[in-house]
Amino acid sequence: MLKKSSLALLGAALFLAWNGLLLLFLWGRPGAAPGPAPAPPGSRLLPAQLLQLAQDAEAELQLQRELLLQIQRLGRLQRQKTPPKVPEAPPKTPEPPQKEQQQEEEEEEEEVVIPVLVLACDRSSVRRCLDKILRYRPSARRFPVIVSQDCGHAETAAVIASYGAAVAHIRQPELGDVAAPPEHRKFQGYYRIARHYRWALGQVFRTFRHRAAIVVEDDLEVAPDFFEYFQAVLPLLREDRSLWCASAWNDNGREGLVDPARPELLYRTDFFPGLGWLLLAELWDELEPKWPPAFWDDWMRRPEQRRGRACVRPEVSRTMTFGRKGVSHGQFYDQYLKFIKLNDRFVPFTRMDLSYLKKDEYERAFLRQVYSAPEVRLEELREDAGRRPGPVRLQYRGRDSFKASAKALGLMDDLKSGVPRGGYRGVVSVVCRGRRVFLAPPADWAGYDPSWS
Repeated sequence: MLKKSSLALLGAALFLAWNGLLLLFLWGRPGAAPGPAPAPPGSRLLPAQLLQLAQDAEAELQLQRELLLQIQRLGRLQRQKTPPKVPEAPPKTPEPPQKEQQQEEEEEEEEVVIPVLVLACDRSSVRRCLDKILRYRPSARRFPVIVSQDCGHAETAAVIASYGAAVAHIRQPELGDVAAPPEHRKFQGYYRIARHYRWALGQVFRTFRHRAAIVVEDDLEVAPDFFEYFQAVLPLLREDRSLWCASAWNDNGREGLVDPARPELLYRTDFFPGLGWLLLAELWDELEPKWPPAFWDDWMRRPEQRRGRACVRPEVSRTMTFGRKGVSHGQFYDQYLKFIKLNDRFVPFTRMDLSYLKKDEYERAFLRQVYSAPEVRLEELREDAGRRPGPVRLQYRGRDSFKASAKALGLMDDLKSGVPRGGYRGVVSVVCRGRRVFLAPPADWAGYDPSWS
């Protein structure tokens, strides 16, 4: 704006100089001799012309003055409207290396990839499983779905292929029978399943080189917070070496045996639950060289594999099974499995502190809660349902005592290598008629007895 004002003043000065020179030129023309002389013809018109030129110059000067005043007024208005210049922000102070490293670790933790390995065979109902997985997963990049198919069943393969790039479809190449002892011919299905598990887990950890994986079978339906749960417990598995897996399944998770108002409750269990479980690549490094030819889940429950380690399991299951058809011919399905309650309330596990599940802290709190609860007999529990507030303890003192109490409470009463389903240090936590009940051994419990199986 100042530049425009300067140009206008320069123009006005040049105009005045030009008019001054013009007047001098007119007065000093040849023939204008001093002294009186006879005026030539037309010379009387010269003063009138000069007067007209002076008037025109004055008018032009007045116009230029008004123009300059208008430019100055516009300049003032423009300066009033222009906001004050904001000073530049000072440069950020570099963060200490420790803080930068912590931030990088947190970002890396957020970017952890946990594939979901779905094992399929000849159930076209795998669609129900995949629909829920794809519906609830929060990120396709962080939770890629790998469907490993055995059996070569065309209809099932077509269902899997219909998902396109949403899932990766891999096929177990060996479809023939597995060599088995003559007495195990009727168990050929269990041999095929163990072979498929070994091949599929090898693909995930060796070929795709993932560091952790969630294993799901094709007859499972997942809960809305399935991925939230596993994302939250993964750091726990990495930190606490006394844990070797996390499962979405509660073997005693039937309606009426769990507290649906407490879906955030998590436990440690010595029993390997399976049915939607998380493992680390380090565990596969340990298990792969000795993987069994059949009955892989019961093999996982043996002391040689478990080695005193525990799994995390929820109060309310994050998976349920809809597969009555299978190699087990519906064993336990009609009596127990179809009644498992699937959680329907989202729990923000990743915002919760799960350090209470670490071994030392958990055992102190859990065992104190169990053995400070008043002991009751089964008859008292039935008669006093709901009258006495707070948890109670129902004690067993041997294999038969356990099985009788478990059956009376509606629990699964079978034991694997002496470990009850859902048990931790021999204690099974359930709800009976609205009250928390701990089915527990004596306080001086000395460990599991494999002969109880």
